[in-house]
Parts: sequence; C-alpha cells; structure tokens
Amino acid sequence: MIQNPESTQFGTETVTPEEKTAKVRGVFDSVADQYDLMNDLMSGGVHRLWKNHLIRKIRPKAGLNYLDVAGGTGDIAFRIKDAIEKKILSPSATNVAPPSPQEEGSITLCDLNWDMLRVGRDRAIDKGWLNGFDWVTGNAESLPLPSDSIDVYTIAFGLRNVTRIDDGLKEAYRVLKPGGRFFCLEFSHVKNPLLSRLYDGFSFGVIPHIGQVVANDRASYQYLVESIRKFPKQNALKQRMIEAGFAKCSYDNLSFGIAAIHYGIKI
Repeated sequence: MIQNPESTQFGTETVTPEEKTAKVRGVFDSVADQYDLMNDLMSGGVHRLWKNHLIRKIRPKAGLNYLDVAGGTGDIAFRIKDAIEKKILSPSATNVAPPSPQEEGSITLCDLNWDMLRVGRDRAIDKGWLNGFDWVTGNAESLPLPSDSIDVYTIAFGLRNVTRIDDGLKEAYRVLKPGGRFFCLEFSHVKNPLLSRLYDGFSFGVIPHIGQVVANDRASYQYLVESIRKFPKQNALKQRMIEAGFAKCSYDNLSFGIAAIHYGIKI
C-alpha cells in the first residue's frame, strides 16, 4: 500500500500532517501535569540520568543564548541554568559579582502546548526563579525566532512528535548562529535483538496499562510507545541532520540504544 505523500504517522495511525499536529497537542495537553511521571514510567526513571548526560555534553556557560524546543516543563532548561550558576559560583570562577543579563545570556523554552509551558513556569516559580527564562508558544517546524540568533539548540523527547521532522531540523539550523550546536535527546532503537524484544514487551505490554491505572489515560501512553517505534533509527536521523545542513554529526547511544543523543554543528 502506497502512503499518501501528504500523510504521516500518529503512532501506527496514518493521518494528515494537520491531524497529527492537533493530536500531538491533545496528547500533551492530557499528560502535561503528569509529564515527569510519564517519563519515569517510559524509562524506569533513567531519563534523569540521560538528561544529566546531555548537559555534560553541552557544557553550559554564561553568555550564550539557549533554546530548548518541546521543553515546556523545563527539565533541560533548568539543568542548563543550574549548570551555569554552579560554574559562576564555583571557587575557581574569576567573576565574583553576579553576571549582568547580557553576560548571562538567555534561555528560551518553546513548546507547542501552553499547558506544558504552564507547568514549567509553575516549577520555575517553585524554585524561586521569577526571571531568567523566556516562555514561547510555537511549533518546531516554524519557530518564532530570528535566524542566526541561538548558540545552543536542544530538543529532548520531542523530535519524534514533530510532524515534519526534516522541517524541524531545517528550522533548528536556521535559528542557530554559525558555529551553533544542535542536540537531540530522544528514545531510539535497541540494536541487541534479545534486549529489543524484552524492551518491546515492556513498552507495549506494560506502559499503556500503567498509564491507564496511574493517569487514567491509556491512549496517550499507547501513542507515546508507538511513536518511538516510528522514529528514525540512529544512522537515518544522522543522515537527515546532514541533509539539513549540519556538520560533524554524530550520536551517542544511551542504555544500549533505548535512547540516543544526536548532535551537530551549524557551519
């Protein structure tokens, strides 16, 4: 069966691009308040270690402009801010005075879902961070940001939900400054056949059921599991990054490929 070129996948369901965008928005409207729990269920809590690994690869520092796409609840942005502040306040830091806003740079969170951003803003307030972040509602395929304005672009567990992944990669390239860095943390594909079968059994047999019991939302969790299997494999995504214009593209497998960090540079 030949798929309509104007169709795409919402999990295992074939839909139009417009339908997928609306359905993805609906999923994350539904799970926004349970987002951390959702990631804990889908990764066994290991997503926290994966995110810390991502921050170590980024090596955040003051004075740069960061953009975290599909990061409304703040997990990556907050880690970036924490890393910057720890570096500024470390005993070896040369500047003892707090940096100015210009010296500190900026951290922008962009998400398709306002409910996700709402959760992130509430979490920031709980941490005592009343300022320091820009919250923007927008689509990864058409970012409401100027070209050549971002030093570091991150997207964690969000690229598989982008309707047109290649458009999302091109937009990432557009908003990055020359020399800017792209990082994508995403559930990926396990290479070991035995481990892959075990992981599939857990994903399809357990996660939707837990979603039903814990969040009364089996359908959203079923989609999230299916979306992982439809996401490009590691080398395929690397090639698509190259086609979008990125150089020095590579990836690190995490937990035997259950997740992976893809990265590249705009030249």
